[in-house]
Amino acid sequence: MKRNILITILVLLVPFLGGGLIGYSVGHTSSGNGIASARPANGEVPPSGAQTVRDDSAYRDSIGESVTGGRRNAITRAVATVSPAVVGINVTELRQVRQWSPWGDDPFFRFFGDRTITQQVQGLGSGFIISADGYILTNDHVAGNAKEITVTTTDGQQYKAELVGTDLVSDIALLKISGKNLPYVRLGNSDDVIIGEWAIAMGNPFGLFDINDKPTVTVGVVSNTGVKLQAQEGRVYRGMIQTDAAINSGNSGGPLINAMGEVIGVNAVIYTPNQGSIGLGFAIPINHVKSIVAELRKSGKIERNFWTGLEIQAVDRRIARYFGLEKVEGVIVSDVQKKSPAERSGFHVGDIILAANGERITDESSLLAVVNEARTGDTLTLKVMREHKIIDLKLPLEKRSL
Repeated sequence: MKRNILITILVLLVPFLGGGLIGYSVGHTSSGNGIASARPANGEVPPSGAQTVRDDSAYRDSIGESVTGGRRNAITRAVATVSPAVVGINVTELRQVRQWSPWGDDPFFRFFGDRTITQQVQGLGSGFIISADGYILTNDHVAGNAKEITVTTTDGQQYKAELVGTDLVSDIALLKISGKNLPYVRLGNSDDVIIGEWAIAMGNPFGLFDINDKPTVTVGVVSNTGVKLQAQEGRVYRGMIQTDAAINSGNSGGPLINAMGEVIGVNAVIYTPNQGSIGLGFAIPINHVKSIVAELRKSGKIERNFWTGLEIQAVDRRIARYFGLEKVEGVIVSDVQKKSPAERSGFHVGDIILAANGERITDESSLLAVVNEARTGDTLTLKVMREHKIIDLKLPLEKRSL
């Protein structure tokens, strides 16, 4: 009986003693495993049960890395890659401004002279470096009429920029600053853009770049592609990329990038009924911009000095009914000039143009958008209805003779 009691006591005591020894060992070695010794260096004893977290730099760095490592993603990597190549652009333009007169338009007071004066107007926008030797992309409406251009980079340097060339129709301008080994962006493929993929707009809204030499970043998605907007002051916006990434005043000319850090568009147009971003921003597809840039580098302009010899008017309900059209769309040829490209191409008065280069023509502005975007020497393929039959006609855009 006594023997059984002794065995039972040993069975209970051995684990207890072993656990106590292990706990003692761990407690005296914990200072090397992230928790400091219970007695601080100044000799004071902390309250019972208190633990002091280690404060050495290696330990703090490891904690910081774990936190930032968890926050780093494709978006932050893309922003870090592109940011050094984004620039702020400040311009000085000369504009004709009509001076206010207390007499209004009264002809009696016109002898006081012309009330239109020339003023210097300050403007700002965004841009991005596309080559190590300092070529910069921006919008024509940012720098196309500038007399003086100052470019600010993310290292705080300011450069006087040269306007290499500009194109009002495509709303693209090419600038050049003197520099070597400058950071520059990687141009992507805007034909491969997916609706719903991440989109990042970068630039200089409201001149914030001038305050801290850093571009502002907004993130959203590609909302739509291939958007056709109404022409604005001679500028043609077709095939645009729509995004809900906030684009505000001053963002024009900045890059729209994807999550891989590739530029897919140039920020150009915002819809602002209340003078603020409502998630309707549009960028010029970068594939369209590439050919514009190549021509601007070569000749400083886009050659569009051509003519067609066609006169057109929109198809209304009456014309549609007369010609038996199912829809009120297209334009009708109202005149063909003698010895013109249109006459040599076989156009007749009364022809109805329904499509141009595969794009449906709904009215005069849609045809003019296609024509105005073309270059001298291009040939348009037009789908035409003549006497209830559909034919294709080729229209060369010949250089206008002086």
